[in-house]
Amino acid sequence: MSMMKAVQVPAAGKPMELVHIPIPEPKAGQVLIRVQACGVCRGEAKIVEGWASSYPRIPGHEVVGTIEKLGQFVSKWKFGQRVGIGWDGGHCSGHHHTTALTMDGGYAEFMVANEDALVLIPADMSSAEAAPILCAGETVFSALRNSAARAGDTVAISGIGGLGHLAIQYAKKMGFRVVAISNGRDKEKLVRELGAHHYIDASKEDVGRKLMEMGGAKVILATAPNGKAINRLIPGMGKDAELIIAAVSDEDLGLSAMDFLKGPNTIRGTFTGKTEELGAALRFSVLADVRPMIEVFPLENAHEAFDKMMAAQTNFRAVITMTQ
Repeated sequence: MSMMKAVQVPAAGKPMELVHIPIPEPKAGQVLIRVQACGVCRGEAKIVEGWASSYPRIPGHEVVGTIEKLGQFVSKWKFGQRVGIGWDGGHCSGHHHTTALTMDGGYAEFMVANEDALVLIPADMSSAEAAPILCAGETVFSALRNSAARAGDTVAISGIGGLGHLAIQYAKKMGFRVVAISNGRDKEKLVRELGAHHYIDASKEDVGRKLMEMGGAKVILATAPNGKAINRLIPGMGKDAELIIAAVSDEDLGLSAMDFLKGPNTIRGTFTGKTEELGAALRFSVLADVRPMIEVFPLENAHEAFDKMMAAQTNFRAVITMTQ
């Protein structure tokens, strides 16, 4: 077997296409992964928009699979181990890589990865469930774990999608008083089942005022990519609070100097993705029984999965699985 199926972006601005290309060979310090599952993330849009270092480029940075072949000098891993890789692509030939931006990603039957970027996947988690933890899950897990909130504090999760439904679970299991925020009432029953103690309908209620009636939020985690929605959260921040932005958005947030002086409060983003954080997120997910809700697509339907994800129509994370 020398060829593989892959979905690639042929050039900046062009739609993804299914191709048959040679299976790549791992260089020194690299391994060849037989991909089992790859999450579909909003970050893939940047590859379509032209952010990749070169084209054609294979997207996918939430990758889980088994090691098929070891490159020269690989010492950390063995054939057959089930591993994962996120945004951090590790080092090769003196260069630091970003998965799917400066090196091909996991929308393929096989993928080459640098050994220092890999993390071991726990046996108690399926490949399809583990894949979204390698970006979406780790992003909100690390945001909460590294936040100013402590057990018993009020934490608000704005946006109940691929990131938000995981954030609610993590916040509940970390011992926070969890407030879920979304538009309408259709998700209220689900978020309460996931662990939310309170629910705010942002389409009918003043979010900031409702949070202040609860004493103000110590941490607000914004997962919805909507500038106006994020701006409406600021009045709900309590004393010495944090607004953490985990959404991928280019929209203007409409901030003023007063927004930073009321608390005093902090407004910041969150981005980690290192192997240590990935491992911690995976271990906690197993220990606390946190799992993503996923919709599975075959590799051939990767474009459909991407389009549904961009339109916020997936339930809740799209995952591509391989049939080899």
